[in-house]
Amino acid sequence: MKRFYKEAGAAPVEGGWQIALDGRPVKTPARAALVLPTEKLGQAVVEEWRDQGEDIVPRTMPLTGLANAAIDRVAPDPATFAQGLAQYGESDLLCYRAEGPQPLVARQSELWDPLLAWARRRYDIDFEVAAGIMHRPQHPETIERLARAVAARDAFHLAALSPLVTVSGSLVLALAIAEEAIDLEAGWAAATLDEQWQIEQWGEDAEAAAMLASRRQDFEAGHRLLTLL
Repeated sequence: MKRFYKEAGAAPVEGGWQIALDGRPVKTPARAALVLPTEKLGQAVVEEWRDQGEDIVPRTMPLTGLANAAIDRVAPDPATFAQGLAQYGESDLLCYRAEGPQPLVARQSELWDPLLAWARRRYDIDFEVAAGIMHRPQHPETIERLARAVAARDAFHLAALSPLVTVSGSLVLALAIAEEAIDLEAGWAAATLDEQWQIEQWGEDAEAAAMLASRRQDFEAGHRLLTLL
């Protein structure tokens, strides 16, 4: 789409901050008002619109995309959306370890064990950890308490949590970032441990690098949204 506006702004309205282009309120794809819950998020979304050139490129507007998702996809039924995220706890990345080689096993333990230990303390739960890819069911109490932790979040926090969960494959890792138990870089290192190991062993090709960069962008967008709420 060609850029059709000169100026973007955010103004306080009931319920938050309304994004406007040349004074006209912006709508989401589902035609709802693009109203954001905090001034910081409103200004960040405004900057995305201001930074567009002659063409509007949605991929360069991740916060706008997540805000649209929060309003159009999450808010109408947050319980169902939360349930979908909570299902990742049943096969969390951190619970499935390599059988070898030993340096990889040790690195997984170094980065992933502290996250599981944090979740054990935080939610009073335990985990079944397996070597290999065969599914091992988690304790029902573990699934239930992790699900409650997700369901307690509002639509915008759920939208922010979503890329952290789906990119990493780990609900525990995403919750640790959301609750500031780890920072972005530590979370990314844990989320991409296996990929980084493969790069170290075999090198990196252009296609794999592009895919990893795209995942990183989505991961960062989820984290940044959390910091702006």
